[in-house]
Amino acid sequence: MKKYIILTFLISTVCFAQKTTLYCIGDSTMANKKDPEKNPEHGWAQVLQPFFNENVTVINKAVNGRSTRSFINEKRWDSIYSKLKKGDYVFIEFGHNDQKIEDSARYTNPHTAYRYNLIRFVKESREKGAIPVLLTSIARRNFNEKGVLVPTHGDYPLETRLVAQEYKVPFIDMEYYTELLEQSYGPEKSKLLHLHYKAGENQFYNKEKADNTHLSLKGATEIAEIFVDQIRKTKEPLLEKLRKEIK
Repeated sequence: MKKYIILTFLISTVCFAQKTTLYCIGDSTMANKKDPEKNPEHGWAQVLQPFFNENVTVINKAVNGRSTRSFINEKRWDSIYSKLKKGDYVFIEFGHNDQKIEDSARYTNPHTAYRYNLIRFVKESREKGAIPVLLTSIARRNFNEKGVLVPTHGDYPLETRLVAQEYKVPFIDMEYYTELLEQSYGPEKSKLLHLHYKAGENQFYNKEKADNTHLSLKGATEIAEIFVDQIRKTKEPLLEKLRKEIK
């Protein structure tokens, strides 16, 4: 009986040790939203857990309105850093709010503060034995009158790419793949990926809604699928463990 109890304990311990934690840090395009049963807005990391098996735990720490600056200054990064352990993943997607040049609490120069904040996330994740992964911001639905999708993120995606190259960080170009997604739907149908409602059409909104940045459940789910598909396709050795846990 004692041997059976010890064996069971050992098996449980091994199974527990194999659990992988996937942290997501970023802004509202990634974040969990309140009242998800009624709220039509969803962040793409909010719907990520079902794509992985029980050996992966997704902890979504992305928060609406945050830039790299405010995420650090509000001690949100510190709270994650203190819990990081060897083998964890940290997926990093900022840029939307780092652009807010009118807001000193959030704005970062892409070539200086933004760059160095990304480097901090990378270095401190690695200090704990965790694996940082850099992501460019997802595209906004920003078609011009000719039906051309016009970029809105300035040099922030470029700096993300450069940091990934310089520090040899696994990288997923979410901007590129979400551009392809928006373009595949086109100027009109791409509204389905976002929050477009006439007055009274959705009980969650009192007025007409035309939001080309944030995501509907459909948009969030399709972008989560893109993210998972890129992990599945990558030959990056550091993502191999996670790749094996995709359903």
